[in-house]
Amino acid sequence: MKRRFVTLDVFTTRRHAGNPLAVVLQSEGLDTEAMQAIAREFNLSETVFVAPPEKAEHRASVRIFTPGGELPFAGHPTVGTAVWLALTDEAEGRPADMLVLEEKVGLVSCAVSIKGSHAGHATFTLPRLPERAGETGTPAAIAAALGLQAGDVGFGAHVPTLFSGGVPFHCVPVASGEAIGRARLERGHWSAAFGHGGAFLYTRETTEPGHDFHARMFWPGAGIEEDPATGGAAAAFAGAVMAYDKPGDGDHRLVIEQGYEMGRPSQITLELSVRDGALVSARIGGSAVVVSEGVLL
Repeated sequence: MKRRFVTLDVFTTRRHAGNPLAVVLQSEGLDTEAMQAIAREFNLSETVFVAPPEKAEHRASVRIFTPGGELPFAGHPTVGTAVWLALTDEAEGRPADMLVLEEKVGLVSCAVSIKGSHAGHATFTLPRLPERAGETGTPAAIAAALGLQAGDVGFGAHVPTLFSGGVPFHCVPVASGEAIGRARLERGHWSAAFGHGGAFLYTRETTEPGHDFHARMFWPGAGIEEDPATGGAAAAFAGAVMAYDKPGDGDHRLVIEQGYEMGRPSQITLELSVRDGALVSARIGGSAVVVSEGVLL
């Protein structure tokens, strides 16, 4: 059976930037093993498989795979899939500005706007608020795993922590833009610091003015050497922002830049709603542009 697919670049407004995503549009009849094999064939950070929803009021059911395994939730697949489905609906004369995706983590509500025939923007509400998910390595172990010095790890009140907004990520504050640029994946030291998990590095020193954080993400256990933009990590990072920056009551909007060291600049918007000192909701948004269409034989 032939199956259509598209690829999009996500968390960017232009092609050949952001984070590439493959979306397989006809996944009926594929089992988990077949989906994993297709994801390895695309060899992108994530590949999405779209199927009809279980409930008619939802837009689609989706499964998300890295080259190394399935994820219950991820940010750039959610944004890219929502944009593609909105473009499809618009082309078929049934536009909608809201849609709900059925993901393994639960229902994910997305607000979508299209920009012409091949691009759009989506913002989704986190299906789970971030929470602490265990312990991370010592600063010395973390520095060794990232090719850094112990003094490069941490700034202000920020220390390494493990948070999950659906998928756990080690959130690693880095003291400077120069230091985060030196970071590299040291496989021989990785498990001592992070186990099989991914590390989301962040610093306040940004490449572009008007942005709030500069980030990088490494996750060898998922088959991801480095990721150009990681919405699931941004969801976890919301927990670190709440814990260490302690934003006041109200709505806050942060822009995270990522992928610059890879030549794939990306911008992720993280919105926080804080009431009585607690995070009551959070949203992640970004743009996406269609790059290619094809058929799996």
